[in-house]
Amino acid sequence: MTTGSGSPNEPSAPSAASAGAPVLAPSDVIRRSELTCPGHSAKMMAHAAASAADQVMFDLEDACAVSQKEAARATVAEALNTLDFGGKTRTFRPNAIASRFFYRDLITVVEAAGRHLDGVVIPKVDGPADVLFVDRFLTQIELQMGYEVGIIRIEALIESAEAVLHAEQIAKATPRMSGLIFGLVDYAGDIGARELGAEQFFYYNYAGAIARWRHAWGSTASGRSIPHRCRSSTLLLHPQRRRLPGLSACSTPTRRQMWKAAWAPSFSTTRW
Repeated sequence: MTTGSGSPNEPSAPSAASAGAPVLAPSDVIRRSELTCPGHSAKMMAHAAASAADQVMFDLEDACAVSQKEAARATVAEALNTLDFGGKTRTFRPNAIASRFFYRDLITVVEAAGRHLDGVVIPKVDGPADVLFVDRFLTQIELQMGYEVGIIRIEALIESAEAVLHAEQIAKATPRMSGLIFGLVDYAGDIGARELGAEQFFYYNYAGAIARWRHAWGSTASGRSIPHRCRSSTLLLHPQRRRLPGLSACSTPTRRQMWKAAWAPSFSTTRW
């Protein structure tokens, strides 16, 4: 049987769509800022939950050393179940699909805390088949645990040239899709490029990924790596850069305050 990825040999595991989940419309929530923190630190996750960020992401990938990754799963699940997030979007990032950690990351956290989880941020997505794999995996967990099928959304990290070329297909892969994120540093490494400081805003494929996502789905897009390297003076001296669409991911509350203020949309921007 041929599946959405086009492979005649791929098993026809259920997905959010095939399991009867509603085709979810893009969220009306404007997420201006995302505060990320390491999944092994209960203290930092508590600070993130109490912050003014629109979204929090608890990270099991880059923010956790190999020796911390397995224990951090339970720490993330406990944080999701017990902290007061004040209406924030609650997400976590597992390790890459190709890693030995991914399947346990997803099973452990989603089974334990799926009722208090809004989305999963998937790193190193190269094509729609990766998204469909996660979609079907989530569907099986939701069915097993009695969750509403399709309630947990997916954000995909675009971090390679291959992923940029497939951005539109990735965006359309499943009704679960909630965001497309351009990971500049890993992308630059993939193509052998050097970072150019402020000029990173004008990388062609950053704009290309944003445009493809908007064209395909009309919802959120993000440039995850940019806020870590942009000074407040850049926002003041180059106001045109404040009009870049989407949300910004920050690693500290100070950066989050700066970017949230700079990216706050005007009434004319948000009215339909």
